[in-house]
Amino acid sequence: MGEPLRLVFMGSDAVALPLLDWLAGEGRASATLVGIFTGPDRPSGRGQAVNPNAVKAWAAGRAAALFQPEKLDAAFLPSLAGLRADVALVVAYGQILRDEFIGAPRLGTLNLHASLLPAYRGASPIQAAVAAGDRETGVALMRIIRELDAGPVADVERVPIGPLDTAGDVEARLAAAAVPLVARSLPLLASGQLAFRAQDGARASFCRRLGKADGVLDFSAPAPVLAARINGLHPWPSVSVEVAGSAVKLGLADALAGGAPGAPGTVVGADPDGLLVAAGSGCLRLRRLQRAGGRMLAAPQFLRGFPIPAGTVIASLPMPPLVSPAPFRR
Repeated sequence: MGEPLRLVFMGSDAVALPLLDWLAGEGRASATLVGIFTGPDRPSGRGQAVNPNAVKAWAAGRAAALFQPEKLDAAFLPSLAGLRADVALVVAYGQILRDEFIGAPRLGTLNLHASLLPAYRGASPIQAAVAAGDRETGVALMRIIRELDAGPVADVERVPIGPLDTAGDVEARLAAAAVPLVARSLPLLASGQLAFRAQDGARASFCRRLGKADGVLDFSAPAPVLAARINGLHPWPSVSVEVAGSAVKLGLADALAGGAPGAPGTVVGADPDGLLVAAGSGCLRLRRLQRAGGRMLAAPQFLRGFPIPAGTVIASLPMPPLVSPAPFRR
Protein backbone atom coordinates (compact mmCIF):
# COMPACT_ATOMS: atom_id res chain seq x y z
CA MET A 1 0.00 0.00 0.00
CA GLY A 2 1.27 3.48 -0.90
CA GLU A 3 1.16 6.66 1.12
CA PRO A 4 -2.24 7.53 2.60
CA LEU A 5 -4.31 9.96 0.58
CA ARG A 6 -4.45 13.52 1.85
CA LEU A 7 -8.18 13.96 2.50
CA VAL A 8 -10.25 17.07 3.15
CA PHE A 9 -13.65 16.53 4.77
CA MET A 10 -16.61 18.85 4.19
CA GLY A 11 -19.69 18.38 6.35
CA SER A 12 -21.69 19.71 9.28
CA ASP A 13 -24.01 16.94 10.45
CA ALA A 14 -23.63 14.27 13.14
CA VAL A 15 -24.39 11.62 10.51
CA ALA A 16 -20.70 11.89 9.55
CA LEU A 17 -19.29 11.04 12.99
CA PRO A 18 -18.89 7.25 12.49
CA LEU A 19 -16.94 7.95 9.30
CA LEU A 20 -14.80 10.60 10.98
CA ASP A 21 -14.06 8.18 13.84
CA TRP A 22 -12.93 5.61 11.26
CA LEU A 23 -10.72 8.15 9.46
CA ALA A 24 -9.09 9.06 12.77
CA GLY A 25 -8.51 5.40 13.64
CA GLU A 26 -8.33 2.37 11.37
CA GLY A 27 -8.76 4.52 8.28
CA ARG A 28 -5.43 6.30 8.77
CA ALA A 29 -3.82 3.61 6.63
CA SER A 30 -5.93 4.80 3.70
CA ALA A 31 -6.20 8.55 4.29
CA THR A 32 -4.80 11.35 6.39
CA LEU A 33 -7.41 13.89 7.39
CA VAL A 34 -5.65 17.20 6.67
CA GLY A 35 -8.54 19.64 6.75
CA ILE A 36 -12.18 20.04 7.74
CA PHE A 37 -14.66 22.53 6.29
CA THR A 38 -17.84 22.80 8.34
CA GLY A 39 -20.61 25.25 9.11
CA PRO A 40 -20.22 28.20 11.48
CA ASP A 41 -21.42 28.05 15.07
CA ARG A 42 -25.18 28.59 15.30
CA PRO A 43 -27.78 29.22 18.02
CA SER A 44 -29.37 25.95 19.08
CA GLY A 45 -31.50 24.43 21.82
CA ARG A 46 -34.20 26.03 23.91
CA GLY A 47 -31.91 28.75 25.17
CA GLN A 48 -30.59 29.46 21.64
CA ALA A 49 -27.01 29.55 22.89
CA VAL A 50 -24.41 29.66 20.12
CA ASN A 51 -22.86 26.21 19.85
CA PRO A 52 -20.52 24.37 17.50
CA ASN A 53 -22.03 21.73 15.25
CA ALA A 54 -21.26 18.04 15.77
CA VAL A 55 -18.36 18.02 13.29
CA LYS A 56 -16.60 21.00 14.86
CA ALA A 57 -17.05 19.47 18.31
CA TRP A 58 -15.49 16.24 17.01
CA ALA A 59 -12.57 18.16 15.50
CA ALA A 60 -11.63 19.89 18.77
CA GLY A 61 -8.05 19.08 19.71
CA ARG A 62 -7.31 17.19 16.49
CA ALA A 63 -4.53 18.03 14.07
CA ALA A 64 -6.65 18.70 10.96
CA ALA A 65 -7.00 22.35 9.97
CA LEU A 66 -10.54 23.62 10.61
CA PHE A 67 -12.44 26.17 8.52
CA GLN A 68 -15.97 27.46 9.15
CA PRO A 69 -16.97 29.69 6.24
CA GLU A 70 -20.42 31.23 6.28
CA LYS A 71 -20.19 30.93 2.51
CA LEU A 72 -17.57 28.86 0.71
CA ASP A 73 -16.45 31.49 -1.79
CA ALA A 74 -13.22 32.35 -3.60
CA ALA A 75 -11.67 33.73 -0.42
CA PHE A 76 -11.29 30.18 0.90
CA LEU A 77 -9.84 28.65 -2.25
CA PRO A 78 -6.22 29.38 -1.19
CA SER A 79 -6.92 27.63 2.13
CA LEU A 80 -8.10 24.52 0.31
CA ALA A 81 -5.21 24.65 -2.16
CA GLY A 82 -2.74 24.99 0.70
CA LEU A 83 -3.85 21.64 2.13
CA ARG A 84 -2.55 19.87 -1.01
CA ALA A 85 -5.47 17.48 -0.87
CA ASP A 86 -5.64 14.35 -2.97
CA VAL A 87 -9.40 14.08 -2.48
CA ALA A 88 -12.25 15.93 -0.80
CA LEU A 89 -15.14 14.01 0.73
CA VAL A 90 -18.50 15.74 1.28
CA VAL A 91 -21.16 14.52 3.73
CA ALA A 92 -24.23 16.69 4.42
CA TYR A 93 -22.30 19.95 4.12
CA GLY A 94 -25.22 22.17 3.10
CA GLN A 95 -23.26 24.37 0.68
CA ILE A 96 -23.16 24.34 -3.11
CA LEU A 97 -19.57 23.88 -4.26
CA ARG A 98 -18.22 25.99 -7.09
CA ASP A 99 -16.28 24.34 -9.90
CA GLU A 100 -12.94 25.59 -8.65
CA PHE A 101 -13.51 23.86 -5.28
CA ILE A 102 -14.76 20.65 -6.88
CA GLY A 103 -11.64 20.44 -9.05
CA ALA A 104 -9.05 21.58 -6.50
CA PRO A 105 -8.11 18.16 -5.01
CA ARG A 106 -5.85 16.05 -7.24
CA LEU A 107 -8.36 13.19 -7.51
CA GLY A 108 -11.48 15.33 -7.35
CA THR A 109 -14.36 15.75 -4.91
CA LEU A 110 -16.63 12.90 -3.87
CA ASN A 111 -19.96 12.97 -2.08
CA LEU A 112 -21.80 10.47 0.09
CA HIS A 113 -25.52 10.67 -0.66
CA ALA A 114 -28.02 8.80 1.51
CA SER A 115 -30.04 7.04 -1.19
CA LEU A 116 -29.77 4.45 -3.91
CA LEU A 117 -29.27 6.95 -6.71
CA PRO A 118 -30.85 8.02 -8.97
CA ALA A 119 -33.72 7.75 -6.46
CA TYR A 120 -34.25 10.65 -4.07
CA ARG A 121 -31.82 13.25 -5.29
CA GLY A 122 -32.05 16.26 -2.99
CA ALA A 123 -32.14 17.33 0.62
CA SER A 124 -34.27 14.70 2.42
CA PRO A 125 -33.51 11.27 0.93
CA ILE A 126 -33.79 9.33 4.20
CA GLN A 127 -37.18 10.75 5.11
CA ALA A 128 -38.36 10.29 1.53
CA ALA A 129 -37.43 6.60 1.43
CA VAL A 130 -39.08 5.76 4.76
CA ALA A 131 -42.17 7.84 4.00
CA ALA A 132 -42.52 6.08 0.64
CA GLY A 133 -42.68 2.71 2.39
CA ASP A 134 -39.43 1.47 0.80
CA ARG A 135 -37.88 -1.62 2.34
CA GLU A 136 -34.32 -0.77 1.30
CA THR A 137 -32.16 2.29 0.89
CA GLY A 138 -28.44 2.91 0.99
CA VAL A 139 -25.56 5.33 0.76
CA ALA A 140 -23.93 6.10 -2.58
CA LEU A 141 -20.38 7.32 -3.25
CA MET A 142 -20.45 9.67 -6.24
CA ARG A 143 -18.49 12.36 -7.97
CA ILE A 144 -19.88 15.85 -7.52
CA ILE A 145 -21.00 17.73 -10.60
CA ARG A 146 -22.96 20.96 -10.82
CA GLU A 147 -26.29 19.17 -11.47
CA LEU A 148 -28.11 18.15 -8.25
CA ASP A 149 -26.84 14.74 -7.05
CA ALA A 150 -26.44 13.66 -10.69
CA GLY A 151 -22.76 12.72 -10.71
CA PRO A 152 -21.50 9.26 -11.63
CA VAL A 153 -21.63 6.65 -8.87
CA ALA A 154 -18.71 4.43 -7.85
CA ASP A 155 -20.33 2.15 -5.27
CA VAL A 156 -23.22 1.82 -2.83
CA GLU A 157 -23.79 0.24 0.56
CA ARG A 158 -27.34 -1.06 0.95
CA VAL A 159 -29.34 -0.78 4.17
CA PRO A 160 -32.67 -2.43 5.01
CA ILE A 161 -35.68 -0.48 6.25
CA GLY A 162 -37.81 -2.39 8.74
CA PRO A 163 -41.59 -1.97 9.03
CA LEU A 164 -41.21 -0.10 12.35
CA ASP A 165 -38.10 1.90 11.47
CA THR A 166 -38.22 5.68 11.66
CA ALA A 167 -36.03 8.02 9.64
CA GLY A 168 -33.88 8.41 12.75
CA ASP A 169 -33.30 4.66 12.91
CA VAL A 170 -32.39 4.48 9.24
CA GLU A 171 -30.11 7.51 9.45
CA ALA A 172 -28.04 5.82 12.18
CA ARG A 173 -27.78 2.69 10.03
CA LEU A 174 -26.69 4.72 7.01
CA ALA A 175 -24.09 6.59 9.05
CA ALA A 176 -22.52 3.26 9.99
CA ALA A 177 -22.82 1.96 6.41
CA ALA A 178 -20.69 4.82 5.08
CA VAL A 179 -17.63 3.36 6.81
CA PRO A 180 -17.25 0.09 4.84
CA LEU A 181 -18.17 1.93 1.63
CA VAL A 182 -15.38 4.47 2.04
CA ALA A 183 -12.97 1.86 3.44
CA ARG A 184 -13.12 -0.25 0.28
CA SER A 185 -13.25 2.74 -2.09
CA LEU A 186 -10.28 4.85 -0.98
CA PRO A 187 -7.59 2.25 -1.85
CA LEU A 188 -9.18 1.79 -5.27
CA LEU A 189 -9.25 5.56 -5.77
CA ALA A 190 -5.58 5.82 -4.81
CA SER A 191 -4.61 3.11 -7.30
CA GLY A 192 -6.72 4.50 -10.12
CA GLN A 193 -9.05 1.49 -10.09
CA LEU A 194 -12.21 3.10 -8.69
CA ALA A 195 -14.71 3.00 -11.56
CA PHE A 196 -17.68 5.36 -11.83
CA ARG A 197 -20.88 4.70 -13.75
CA ALA A 198 -23.31 7.31 -15.04
CA GLN A 199 -26.74 7.52 -13.44
CA ASP A 200 -29.86 6.82 -15.47
CA GLY A 201 -31.48 10.24 -15.38
CA ALA A 202 -34.77 8.85 -16.70
CA ARG A 203 -35.20 6.96 -13.42
CA ALA A 204 -34.41 9.92 -11.17
CA SER A 205 -36.72 11.16 -8.43
CA PHE A 206 -36.29 14.23 -6.27
CA CYS A 207 -36.91 15.26 -2.66
CA ARG A 208 -36.65 18.64 -0.98
CA ARG A 209 -35.88 20.39 2.26
CA LEU A 210 -38.64 19.66 4.78
CA GLY A 211 -40.40 21.90 7.28
CA LYS A 212 -43.08 21.82 9.93
CA ALA A 213 -45.78 22.29 7.29
CA ASP A 214 -45.02 18.78 6.01
CA GLY A 215 -45.95 17.14 9.33
CA VAL A 216 -49.67 16.75 8.66
CA LEU A 217 -52.00 13.84 7.84
CA ASP A 218 -54.92 13.38 5.49
CA PHE A 219 -56.79 10.47 7.06
CA SER A 220 -58.56 9.71 3.79
CA ALA A 221 -55.26 8.17 2.61
CA PRO A 222 -54.68 4.44 3.17
CA ALA A 223 -53.38 3.49 6.60
CA PRO A 224 -50.01 2.17 5.30
CA VAL A 225 -49.38 5.53 3.60
CA LEU A 226 -50.12 7.42 6.82
CA ALA A 227 -47.95 5.12 8.95
CA ALA A 228 -45.02 5.44 6.56
CA ARG A 229 -45.29 9.23 6.59
CA ILE A 230 -45.32 9.35 10.40
CA ASN A 231 -42.27 7.11 10.60
CA GLY A 232 -40.48 8.88 7.77
CA LEU A 233 -40.83 12.32 9.36
CA HIS A 234 -39.61 11.26 12.80
CA PRO A 235 -37.69 12.83 14.45
CA TRP A 236 -37.73 15.80 12.04
CA PRO A 237 -39.92 17.60 11.16
CA SER A 238 -42.33 15.13 12.83
CA VAL A 239 -46.06 14.70 12.31
CA SER A 240 -48.42 16.45 14.72
CA VAL A 241 -52.21 16.37 15.05
CA GLU A 242 -54.63 18.35 17.19
CA VAL A 243 -56.60 16.39 19.79
CA ALA A 244 -59.05 18.21 22.05
CA GLY A 245 -57.29 21.50 21.38
CA SER A 246 -53.82 20.13 22.19
CA ALA A 247 -50.97 19.41 19.79
CA VAL A 248 -49.93 15.75 19.87
CA LYS A 249 -46.75 14.67 18.14
CA LEU A 250 -46.70 11.20 16.56
CA GLY A 251 -43.47 9.22 16.75
CA LEU A 252 -44.24 5.73 15.43
CA ALA A 253 -47.12 4.03 13.66
CA ASP A 254 -48.14 0.97 11.68
CA ALA A 255 -51.20 -0.16 9.77
CA LEU A 256 -53.71 -2.92 10.44
CA ALA A 257 -55.47 -4.71 7.62
CA GLY A 258 -59.24 -4.68 7.37
CA GLY A 259 -61.73 -1.91 7.77
CA ALA A 260 -62.38 0.32 10.77
CA PRO A 261 -65.82 1.65 11.74
CA GLY A 262 -66.17 5.39 11.41
CA ALA A 263 -65.12 8.12 9.03
CA PRO A 264 -61.41 8.68 8.33
CA GLY A 265 -59.75 10.36 11.30
CA THR A 266 -62.12 8.83 13.86
CA VAL A 267 -60.55 7.16 16.90
CA VAL A 268 -62.04 3.67 17.07
CA GLY A 269 -60.32 2.42 20.23
CA ALA A 270 -56.97 1.11 21.39
CA ASP A 271 -55.14 -2.20 21.59
CA PRO A 272 -52.09 -3.16 23.68
CA ASP A 273 -49.77 -1.54 21.12
CA GLY A 274 -51.46 1.68 20.13
CA LEU A 275 -54.32 4.06 19.50
CA LEU A 276 -56.48 2.97 16.55
CA VAL A 277 -57.71 5.53 14.02
CA ALA A 278 -59.86 4.92 10.95
CA ALA A 279 -58.18 5.71 7.64
CA GLY A 280 -59.31 5.79 4.03
CA SER A 281 -58.59 2.07 3.98
CA GLY A 282 -57.32 -0.05 6.83
CA CYS A 283 -56.73 1.15 10.35
CA LEU A 284 -53.85 3.36 11.50
CA ARG A 285 -52.23 2.36 14.80
CA LEU A 286 -50.39 5.15 16.61
CA ARG A 287 -47.68 3.49 18.69
CA ARG A 288 -45.81 6.47 20.15
CA LEU A 289 -47.21 9.89 21.04
CA GLN A 290 -46.03 13.05 22.77
CA ARG A 291 -47.93 16.00 24.19
CA ALA A 292 -46.48 19.51 24.26
CA GLY A 293 -43.77 19.78 26.90
CA GLY A 294 -43.75 16.03 27.50
CA ARG A 295 -41.72 13.04 26.39
CA MET A 296 -42.38 10.68 23.52
CA LEU A 297 -44.18 7.72 25.13
CA ALA A 298 -45.48 4.33 24.10
CA ALA A 299 -49.21 4.62 23.44
CA PRO A 300 -50.45 2.75 26.55
CA GLN A 301 -48.38 4.99 28.82
CA PHE A 302 -49.39 8.14 26.92
CA LEU A 303 -53.10 7.29 27.06
CA ARG A 304 -53.02 6.82 30.83
CA GLY A 305 -52.15 10.49 31.20
CA PHE A 306 -53.96 11.80 28.11
CA PRO A 307 -57.06 9.69 27.38
CA ILE A 308 -58.41 9.88 23.83
CA PRO A 309 -61.84 8.23 23.80
CA ALA A 310 -63.34 6.33 20.90
CA GLY A 311 -65.35 8.65 18.71
CA THR A 312 -62.83 11.48 18.89
CA VAL A 313 -62.32 12.90 15.39
CA ILE A 314 -58.86 14.09 14.36
CA ALA A 315 -58.99 16.67 11.57
CA SER A 316 -57.31 15.98 8.25
CA LEU A 317 -55.05 18.35 6.35
CA PRO A 318 -53.68 18.03 2.80
CA MET A 319 -50.28 16.33 2.76
CA PRO A 320 -47.66 18.14 0.67
CA PRO A 321 -45.80 15.77 -1.67
CA LEU A 322 -42.35 14.76 -0.47
CA VAL A 323 -41.08 13.30 -3.77
CA SER A 324 -41.34 14.43 -7.39
CA PRO A 325 -40.16 13.12 -10.76
CA ALA A 326 -38.67 16.56 -11.39
CA PRO A 327 -36.71 18.91 -9.11
CA PHE A 328 -38.90 20.94 -6.76
CA ARG A 329 -39.04 24.64 -7.44
CA ARG A 330 -37.43 26.71 -4.73
